Amino acid sequence: MSINGDWKVTMNSPMGKQDATLSLAADGAALSGKIVSSQGTQDFTGGSVEGGSLSWKVKMTQPMPMELEFSAIVEGDGISGNAKLGMFGNASFSGTRL
Repeated sequence: MSINGDWKVTMNSPMGKQDATLSLAADGAALSGKIVSSQGTQDFTGGSVEGGSLSWKVKMTQPMPMELEFSAIVEGDGISGNAKLGMFGNASFSGTRL
């Protein structure tokens, strides 16, 4: 199963629902990509892939600096997971392949 490509995702954050486009690129067990949302574009490297399970970190600058820790599962053309939002708790997200 390929996780590579673009995904339309919605995150249920403390600020309400946030839509974004998640671009993923796996190279073996290494994961990189970017998230494009109303807060701008955040690139990331250093993520990991194990089967359909993914994890990665994103350093946000807007609306305030913080590091988000993502974990997700890809099943077919669907993705779902959780993001740790530093001191703001957790946010679930889900989406579909574009």
